[in-house]
This record gives sequence, structure tokens and C-alpha cells, in this order.
Amino acid sequence: MSKSVNPFAVSTHDLVRRPGVSRHLTTSVSAPPDMGSDVIAVPAEAPIELDLLLESVLEGVLVTGQVRATARGACVRCLDEIVEDLDVYVQELFAYPERAEAARQSGVERDEERVIVGETADIEPMVRDAIVLALPFQPLCRKNCAGLCATCGARLNDDPGHRHEVIDPRWSALAALADRVEES
Repeated sequence: MSKSVNPFAVSTHDLVRRPGVSRHLTTSVSAPPDMGSDVIAVPAEAPIELDLLLESVLEGVLVTGQVRATARGACVRCLDEIVEDLDVYVQELFAYPERAEAARQSGVERDEERVIVGETADIEPMVRDAIVLALPFQPLCRKNCAGLCATCGARLNDDPGHRHEVIDPRWSALAALADRVEES
């Protein structure tokens, strides 16, 4: 049985405990499943382009750069397919384990602190957070999308004058009387 390699695991061997040393990383990785929501997401196995700078600092390794991906989804009004190109800036400190522990012991609480394990930084959570936060909450095919007709489902973008005659049910007895008058 072969052990699968995490494409988001970045070696920091050449950077660990060498403040001031940096390395540029440009690569493409396949998107993991569930990178988004049910409405819009980066499809599993789609390419994610990473253009990162890894810098050794006293506390750990600082990762900064750009993450590019293409999300696919559906317009929440008309259900047309949406393709959204994402270009997101990322910045995250991956702390040395002893620095993270010292900070915790001194009472400094950091939200979801990333820690270097061995000599590896797992950048998947950083990439996932950046992409998911960049996705639109309610994606639209265009700003003024008219959506679908609630009565028949017709696309209102294709027929802006689409209407249905709606008679208030309280007047239905008069409508029946009008029909009888027309017949006679």
C-alpha cells in the first residue's frame, strides 16, 4: 500500500532557524474536495497555482504570495453556470513548535496558529481559507440578473416583459360572473 503524498506539504528544511533566508516557490497543485460551498467551489482536482515566498523569521517561516484558481458554480437567481477566476493574496506565519508552546504558556492565544511539524509546513488550511473567503456568498451571473419566474420558471433575463395575470382570489367570484356575462 503506497502512502499518498500531501501536495500542500512544503519542506522548510533550507529555511528552518536561518532568519533572513528566503525561497520562492511557484507550483501547481490539485484542489482537494470541498473547497467552497454547494453553490460555488473550486472543483476537486482542478489546478491551484501557487506563487509564494517563504521567509525564515525568528518565530518560524512566513509564507506570503498569490493563490490562483478557477471556481465553478451556479447563479443563485437564474441557475446559469458561473466561472469565477480567483487571485488571492495570502500571508501566514508557520511557527516553530517551541515558539507556539511558549506563546501559549505566556497566555497569548492565537486563532488557529499554524505550526511547522518536523521541517514541513502544511499550507492547505491557509490556501483553503483564502479561497473560500474569496468566493462570493451569493454568486450572480451578472449584477442585474432578473432570475426565474416564480410561477413558471421562465428565464427573466431572456424575456424581461414576462408577466402572468394574477387575479386576487377574493375577486374570483366576480371573474366567474364576468365569464357568464360574456357568454350571454
